[in-house]
Amino acid sequence: MAFLSSPVSVMRPFAAAGTRAVLLVFLLLAGLLPAMADAAGARWVASFWPTAQKAGISRSVYNSALGNFTPDPDVLAKAGSQAEFVKPLWEYLDGAVSQKRLENGRDALRQYGRQLQQIEQAYGVDRSIVVAIWGMESSYGQVLSNPKIVKNTIRSLATLAYQGGSRAKYGRQQLIAALKILERGDVDARHMVGSWAGAMGHTQFIPTTYQAYAVDFDGDGKRNVWTSEIDALASTANYLAKMGWRSGQTWGYEVELPASFDWRHNDSGKALTLDQWRKMGVHRVAGRQFPASNDTATLYAPAGAGGPAFLLLHNFKVIKRYNNANAYALAVGHLADRLRGGGDFVSGWPRDVRPLAAAERAELQTLLGRRGFYSGTVDGKIGAGTRQAIRSFQASAGDIPDGYASTGVLQRLRSGR
Repeated sequence: MAFLSSPVSVMRPFAAAGTRAVLLVFLLLAGLLPAMADAAGARWVASFWPTAQKAGISRSVYNSALGNFTPDPDVLAKAGSQAEFVKPLWEYLDGAVSQKRLENGRDALRQYGRQLQQIEQAYGVDRSIVVAIWGMESSYGQVLSNPKIVKNTIRSLATLAYQGGSRAKYGRQQLIAALKILERGDVDARHMVGSWAGAMGHTQFIPTTYQAYAVDFDGDGKRNVWTSEIDALASTANYLAKMGWRSGQTWGYEVELPASFDWRHNDSGKALTLDQWRKMGVHRVAGRQFPASNDTATLYAPAGAGGPAFLLLHNFKVIKRYNNANAYALAVGHLADRLRGGGDFVSGWPRDVRPLAAAERAELQTLLGRRGFYSGTVDGKIGAGTRQAIRSFQASAGDIPDGYASTGVLQRLRSGR
């Protein structure tokens, strides 16, 4: 949902655009065939009308929203890119939980304190989590005033629907939902703005999610996530509540692992009670205690033995319903903790290490296979099978078998040691 780039493709991953789309981007950007683009756009608008009409869209709303449609070359270019995100998690967190974002978030908590208290009482979702998502999604609304980033939602979705390929279904579905929002009168087409992929407003709702979960909390008769911060924040709280947010529970805890820790638990995904983890020698950092509860948690050590480890509770999964990436959910949880006055993570990150590129990950799998540790597909994807192979190799080399795919492991495999 976010304008902010994540280290993985997160809410709506798409495949590369086809040759037709790439050629069209070139022609539009070069300004060679504007008349052809106008004509093609008009033909597409005419061809899509029966679909919109069947969905209950009036002709007046349709013509007002799409009457002058031409595909957005910037949306086509972004949709066609397949950049691989290899930014380390700790660098992503540095940006997500920056000093400026903390300062602005604390200002937001003060400015909207009364309304946030009402929202928290209504939906049972921690106000700091709601504000953290606002910060992650649009930098507390600042992005919405940046003409270089913000896009008209109708044009963006129509462009995705128009250009065909793997994005067309998403574009058509969300465009119909967006037109229904216009039909209802919550916003007009000119003010319906958001990201290039159609996520809208302060907290970046795609149209179908907006239809299901947006609320009118300020009482003006409109569900306005574009210019009413209160509606946007309440809509986010409502969404999290409907996704199963557990009131009074946090997202997770930073923990310390014993030297004898069985690193297979980092891959199992098995949820154990906090007391079970404690009996295995897993403790909260800085001498803090787990609360007395039957809460269950899974282990997450994203940098292996060289970085922080976390026990993740149910609410971490709920945050991922907003954006399905561990990095995003960790950033939201940590930002919320910092906004409440908490400190940085106790354990440091391995900042002298960089993530492996796709070719290096494939090479790692190949070398593990040659050494008899890996028999899976060489696809450059580090899954449970690859991590188990890394652990076996690390154990044979006398290293901590954390299964972390690091440059150090790759170099040892290359050297034959």
